[in-house]
Amino acid sequence: MPITAIEYAVRRVIDEMHVNLGQELTIDDMARTAMFSKFHFTRAFRDITGTSPGRFLSALRLQEAKRLLVETDFSVADISSQVGYSSVGTFSSRFKTCVGVSPSTFRVLGGFTSKIGEEEPEGSGGPSLRNVLRGRVQLPENRSPGYCFVGLFPTPVPQGQPVRCTVLDGPGSFELPNVPEGTWHLLVHSVPYGQEHTPSGAGCKDTVSVGRYGPVTVHADTLLMPADIVLRPLDDLDPPVLMALLDTRTAALEAVAS
Repeated sequence: MPITAIEYAVRRVIDEMHVNLGQELTIDDMARTAMFSKFHFTRAFRDITGTSPGRFLSALRLQEAKRLLVETDFSVADISSQVGYSSVGTFSSRFKTCVGVSPSTFRVLGGFTSKIGEEEPEGSGGPSLRNVLRGRVQLPENRSPGYCFVGLFPTPVPQGQPVRCTVLDGPGSFELPNVPEGTWHLLVHSVPYGQEHTPSGAGCKDTVSVGRYGPVTVHADTLLMPADIVLRPLDDLDPPVLMALLDTRTAALEAVAS
């Protein structure tokens, strides 16, 4: 499909974000780059990417921090400054909230985690044994299959701990039981077999496949419709995967905490 003028403008802004990760970049600056009014730009950006410009920029900064932690010997303080944080404490706190581990731990683990926990959201009505989200992950024939991480998150950005998750041996059926009340986004991330060493947030459209479904609003005893997700190549318009993914090389799939 041809790129629309709005999508082209959003891509131009995302390119500008990548170039200026360490600099202050306001919504006004982004709107000028897009050549739209601030209101029109913010709405268009959210419609196309699924999240706000500010959240997207924050995700890109943490994605770059993850790369620097794994690929360089820069100190945590240097990295926090390079991605636009004036306080290393604020950076470290934000990193742990979004990625699931501290910057130093992420570096030691090489960008992975031995297990992925599930977080019970505050203020929700709690899980209901009858709230089960079932579905199927499908992969186009031109994409290479691999393990599939399926997670249910409060935002369209895969960050922090999911409220429910599972890891599939490959594309196929999944089931997420006891889904809490609330509004959630179902996000899927997959890399080909043999490339599980690729840290979360790394990779390109040739290796990483993604998909999303939702938002899904869950009330007490909701009968949830099946969620069928067709994976596609990672795109610049997709918010980066911030959470540290399960290391399938050293941890059994059962290491996903329930």
